[in-house]
Amino acid sequence: MKLGCHVSISGGLHKAVDNAVGRSCTAFQMFTRNPRGWKAKPIDDKTADMFRFKLASSDIATDATCVHMPYLPNLSGPNEVPYKKSVQTLVDEVIRCGILGIPYLVTHLGSHLGTGPEAGIKRLVDAYTAAAAVDNDVIILLENTAGQKNAVGHHFEQLADILGRLRPASRFGVCLDTCHAFVSGYDMRTTETAADTMDQFDSAIGYENLRILHLNDAKGPLGCNLDRHYHIGLGKIGEAGLGEVVRIASGLDKPIILETPIDDIRDDKANLEYTRSLA
Repeated sequence: MKLGCHVSISGGLHKAVDNAVGRSCTAFQMFTRNPRGWKAKPIDDKTADMFRFKLASSDIATDATCVHMPYLPNLSGPNEVPYKKSVQTLVDEVIRCGILGIPYLVTHLGSHLGTGPEAGIKRLVDAYTAAAAVDNDVIILLENTAGQKNAVGHHFEQLADILGRLRPASRFGVCLDTCHAFVSGYDMRTTETAADTMDQFDSAIGYENLRILHLNDAKGPLGCNLDRHYHIGLGKIGEAGLGEVVRIASGLDKPIILETPIDDIRDDKANLEYTRSLA
């Protein structure tokens, strides 16, 4: 099973590999920069070589690694200056993934800020088209949202519609987040409802487009639109449903990434061990 969590890059990008190995991960997600700022230090050859060497020396397959976009960009927003900065950040992250040899970039679709879903989707498609013009093999992943007000892409059908507009199709895929799906109205609390939700995903989007699974329990109840992740099996989704999702995803050989809290209840290692027990 390709299983891991989001890991820190504190001390250098190569530390992500060390932190993943230290947690017995067989997959991982990372940032390439400060996720709460616009500026990013360029990745020099020495940094890239060290990262690639450590990853190649580990037991983690390259296709089980991904980068997550920073938090500030809004690729569906109408305001010209922040939109341009958002698109440039997306382009830069595709380039940075290529330099590091990481195949997947997970992106948030953003908010149309009241201008309507179609207007937001048009801006989103324009942004992704600009990013796909980067000459490398990085695959840009669209992550389903929690369904907050003005959010784009929380229904599987809308996500499929967006995906269908993107070219070349080979440069795009989907990252499914279980917490986001649940709080946007997709029930996963039992093995039956979890299997049904995954079937709905497959019917609308197709498992062939699922590249990364974000496995997170939910702090809030079904349909609440609250994007608050919780420890695996201890939230409102629970053990039965998440266990079924783990079995489906691992059976499809999809990398599973946890984005769970670290607190007095559990740390990353404990959540990873618990997830392995579900499989």
